[in-house]
Amino acid sequence: MTNAMKPGDKIKIIRMDDDGGKDWQARELNGRTCTISFIDSAGQIHLEETGLALIPGVDEYEIVK
Repeated sequence: MTNAMKPGDKIKIIRMDDDGGKDWQARELNGRTCTISFIDSAGQIHLEETGLALIPGVDEYEIVK
């Protein structure tokens, strides 16, 4: 799915893994729309507004059209 996305695209975070409740930053992003900053060589999707990255197959998100 990451090959269909590119920097500047908007995505909506449905659910970001919060490491069993330990990562409050990830939990705070659920439902938020963010902009892709870049996609790294591991396929993680880095977000401009947060400094965090989505992990395909772990986090749930959708492309905003």
